[in-house]
Amino acid sequence: MTPTDEKGATGLREDVADGILAERAIDGDVAAFDLLCRRHVPMMRAYVARMLRSISDADDVVQDSLLLAWRQLPTLRDPTSVRAWLMKIASRQALTHVRRRAADHALPEWEIALPRETEPENFAIRHAQLRALSTALDTLSDDQRQCWLLREIAELSYEQIADELEISPSAVRGKLARARASVYTQMEGWR
Repeated sequence: MTPTDEKGATGLREDVADGILAERAIDGDVAAFDLLCRRHVPMMRAYVARMLRSISDADDVVQDSLLLAWRQLPTLRDPTSVRAWLMKIASRQALTHVRRRAADHALPEWEIALPRETEPENFAIRHAQLRALSTALDTLSDDQRQCWLLREIAELSYEQIADELEISPSAVRGKLARARASVYTQMEGWR
């Protein structure tokens, strides 16, 4: 295999570390930023869709987040933490989107795309599990749900969550412990 065979559509090797891509993107390399986006958009989209309970709204928020990230690249202090930085931007954009909604505006049902290759029985079971998890998460307080999502979906560290929510790491641990205990209890029938 030649080195060019390992390169993706952007002309960059697919296995280049995030930190290197971020440094190149800071220097104006659009292809490096594109590769970072392709790596991290699925996680950003899943996280934001869960927060907003709408895939279409999540797509808009993620797109806005990426535009904001491109503009704010020079402010990225640690290029190796670009993933957490992108998630933080997406989280803030999602919270801004939620705040803009009218208080009495009901949140839409979460749209779930049906994969064609799944069998109906497996899909039904998975759908019921996701609905049960969604119900369990809906019973959490907003701060507990945010902590749970940032840890379990975005995979941020306790310190990163504390920075994002502007609370102490010990408060994050407490909120996560309560959230996990509640979700664990409510999901008892699915184990």
